[in-house]
Amino acid sequence: MANESGNNITLVRNLDFTANPAPLGLLGFGMTTVLLNLHNAGFFALGSMILAMGIFYGGLAQVIAGIQEWKKNNTFGATAFTSYGLFWLSFAALLVLPKMGLAEASDKTAMAAYLALWGVFTAVMFIGTLKATRALQFVFGSLTILFFLLALGDITGNTTITMIAGYEGIICGFSAIYAGLAQVLNEMYQRTVAPLG
Repeated sequence: MANESGNNITLVRNLDFTANPAPLGLLGFGMTTVLLNLHNAGFFALGSMILAMGIFYGGLAQVIAGIQEWKKNNTFGATAFTSYGLFWLSFAALLVLPKMGLAEASDKTAMAAYLALWGVFTAVMFIGTLKATRALQFVFGSLTILFFLLALGDITGNTTITMIAGYEGIICGFSAIYAGLAQVLNEMYQRTVAPLG
């Protein structure tokens, strides 16, 4: 093939044979979300188990998935997984930094602002899922509600709202686990084993 000046141009086609990173990101998000919201619902205290999941599976695994989505030219996936991975890392830092004496603990108003802003971000990302599967729409729709419920619980100091958010968050987390595992099974069996809608 030649351009206007008569020079030959070689076209290179990039074939992507890498695996789908979305299940890793969805499972990292979903499993960590379930565990944190079991705490919010009052089943156990916030301890090292949740922080470790937040740093490694919710945080680092999602960042890795986001970078892989970027390599696959998926702007939505790259933005979502990288952002929520960094959400989990920043959430862990909000809890750990004061314990290490490196920063003052955030008060309820600051935490409400943090969670509400993540709610706004998630609401906009939810609009993007209207071009995706019903499973992904449910994950982002329920996550939007979760962030705003948690913000409302913090700003009002109402523990009942936080407990309701916990149960809603468990549902949200399990919906992400389903979406991630469904993609794994559907790919392994080369047919729809678990529908995504």
